Amino acid sequence: MRRLCGALVALVSATVMVSTPVSASAAQKCAVGKLSVPGAEVVSVTAAEQPGGTVEWPPGYPIPPVTDVPPYCAVTVTLTHPGVGDKVAVKVWLPLSGWTGRFQGLGGGGYSMGGWDADMATQVKLGYAVATTDGGVEANPMSPASWALDENGNVNKELLTNFASRSLHDMAVVGKAVTNQYYGRAPKYSYWNGCSTGGRQGMENAQSFPDDYDGINAAAPAINWDRFIVANLWAQVVQNEERNRLTSCELDAFEKAAVDACDKIDGVADRVINDPRTCRYNPADLVGTKIVCEGQEVTISPADAEVVRKIWDGPRGWFGFNKGADLEWTAGPVPFEISATWVQYFIKQNPRFDVTKMSYAEYYRTFVASQVRYNSIIGADDPDLSAFRKSGGKIVTWHGTDDALIPYQGTVDYRERVARRTGNVNDFYRVFLAPGADHCFGGPGAVPIDPLAAVVDWVEKGKAPQTLPARTADGTASRNLCLYPLVPKYIGGDPNSADSFTCRKA
Repeated sequence: MRRLCGALVALVSATVMVSTPVSASAAQKCAVGKLSVPGAEVVSVTAAEQPGGTVEWPPGYPIPPVTDVPPYCAVTVTLTHPGVGDKVAVKVWLPLSGWTGRFQGLGGGGYSMGGWDADMATQVKLGYAVATTDGGVEANPMSPASWALDENGNVNKELLTNFASRSLHDMAVVGKAVTNQYYGRAPKYSYWNGCSTGGRQGMENAQSFPDDYDGINAAAPAINWDRFIVANLWAQVVQNEERNRLTSCELDAFEKAAVDACDKIDGVADRVINDPRTCRYNPADLVGTKIVCEGQEVTISPADAEVVRKIWDGPRGWFGFNKGADLEWTAGPVPFEISATWVQYFIKQNPRFDVTKMSYAEYYRTFVASQVRYNSIIGADDPDLSAFRKSGGKIVTWHGTDDALIPYQGTVDYRERVARRTGNVNDFYRVFLAPGADHCFGGPGAVPIDPLAAVVDWVEKGKAPQTLPARTADGTASRNLCLYPLVPKYIGGDPNSADSFTCRKA
């Protein structure tokens, strides 16, 4: 289940805030006229009214379908960039009635630039005109095999540029133009909504296209792509070099021991480490412990503890892995596919390169090569948000502290760099950490219920969020996520109630 969830396009939050609905006129037709997209040519435009109803997720996704979707106009605009030879599809869905006057750009996950139809249906139900794009690359979130290399085996930097940035602006231009044509007026407010790759896209929009969106929900943003994507192979490198590959149950034993040791530091036994910086657990403390793995008794050795220590410490030049996070994501028998394929296609240009056999030296050469070649293309970590701030834009970011794929420390570091450059960063950019939350959703901690609603309130009502309401996946506990750098502190009462916690300095 964990690996299946990793393959999902990150689920985007749905806002329940609504303004006065704008109904389509009786004469309104699902048709689009001439469109102009600077830097691109419009190849074709199709439009068709859809009845709504139920919209399914792709086969194999363990998510209930989206039901009671109202009728909508579905528009697909196909673009190409002269001299590139690409074919980019931008999809725009517009509710036939009940439009709130809002436009939404919808982000993707992994190597997929856009959201699925079910994502779009969710937003149509909420009255958004919503757009997404494939960027001219296949909608495979785990592998870029179909587009990363050209016919000569060289990196296709044009399609990588589409994926990283260019197609984001094209989508905003097309989406707003189609919305304007259909409803007879431009959107009053425009929002970006996404997690993981979608979060990176949100920050790229703010950095490179500061006038495209009024508000951005950029969750667990995959900024620092050129570094963390390689860092996710560190656990494979350590186990290879130490000649000691740990089983899943051994990895689980270390994770459990760390949580056992650090869970109650905050005064509450909830299997959540509220502030991972306070956890000083030493994996050597587990040496000599006997555990059962697949019916066999295993004794944790000093070598096992050393492997885990090195994994938790992380590689030089990057952040370590948090002690409450699930090591199975990156240290399991199968390398994290998005990271493996990045190295195979974009660094080695060899799909058969075995990332599990890298030495420490080869790993560091790869880490540096990724940064040198691709930070300027896909890093999305430029702290200069002055143009976005000047435009009046607002950003909300939340990040789970148990995120085993994109370390929350990268988001904190970026926020600190933005603050040093712009001064009072909370005026326009607010970060919230979610203790115990996994990547975009899941984990034992509470996940924000509706972060986009906080963005909408901030943009339209001037209500800057002080906390983000959150709850656990099983619905048993609620929390209010604290505005960074504050952390939650238990003050007594029902530990499952948000009212039993307050936000204080660490």
